[in-house]
Amino acid sequence: MKFVGTHTAIVTPFLNGELDDVALERLIELQIKGGVDGVVPVGTTGESPTLTYEEHLEVISLTVDLVRGRIKVLAGTGGNSTEEAIFLTQQAEKAGADGSLQVAPYYNKPTQEGLYQHFKAIARSTKLPLILYSIPGRCCIEIGVETVRRLAADFKNIVGIKEAGGQPDRVSQLRAAVGPKFTILSGDDSLTLPFMSVGAHGVISVASNIIPKQVSQMVRNYAAGKSESALKTHSQYYPLFKNLFIETNPVPVKAALAMMGVMTEEYRLPLVPMEAHNRECLRQTLLKCGVLKTKS
Repeated sequence: MKFVGTHTAIVTPFLNGELDDVALERLIELQIKGGVDGVVPVGTTGESPTLTYEEHLEVISLTVDLVRGRIKVLAGTGGNSTEEAIFLTQQAEKAGADGSLQVAPYYNKPTQEGLYQHFKAIARSTKLPLILYSIPGRCCIEIGVETVRRLAADFKNIVGIKEAGGQPDRVSQLRAAVGPKFTILSGDDSLTLPFMSVGAHGVISVASNIIPKQVSQMVRNYAAGKSESALKTHSQYYPLFKNLFIETNPVPVKAALAMMGVMTEEYRLPLVPMEAHNRECLRQTLLKCGVLKTKS
């Protein structure tokens, strides 16, 4: 199964401290109407670190039910404990997810051999296609190019990587190491086109929570050779791509969704609402980009 194009790293809506099922359905329908290729529940953007096991699996199961096969569901089931990642991945498989996003183990900083053994154990535990997720800014380690090559060669269900290291050159290195069939997805909206120019197949996007049509069309246009049209979209929304990270993700994107009336702005500690000046900066950017038509 190919995970190319645009996949939205969806937020987890809360209401009074609990999962807001109604808002999640509203968000998913917004994604499908916007033409994205898939959604990624309970990744970093979905605040997975503050969800219980039960809530984590509930979000995945509910997402599968709400999607109803119309787009792909790539469940975030990674962790810094291999046993935990295996458990979540197997449960996601039972729930009907189409694939699993596997973040590099964070905090405990394994060696490259440790990373290989971690992903090997997960790959052997499931039939789901797995997308690796390298994000050294959060995990303090990257999944090395040689480690990716080994994993891709040794396990047929390790089919791609979300690359969030910020360097187009690494995409070139990965493409040379794993060949054309292995999926590479940008982990940063602002780098989607630079990454695609050197071999990536799309993006796992934060911005598409709020502009799914624009992001998915940008990716499709570039893939179809319509680079000028894609660049025009990139240029229009580049300020938004950047300001969605003016504070820690997913705080700004949740604030934006609340301004749009999609959901209540609610987080779990240690995440807190945006500082006033950053909130106003984000609001002005949403207005200038045409996402908001009037003040919110």
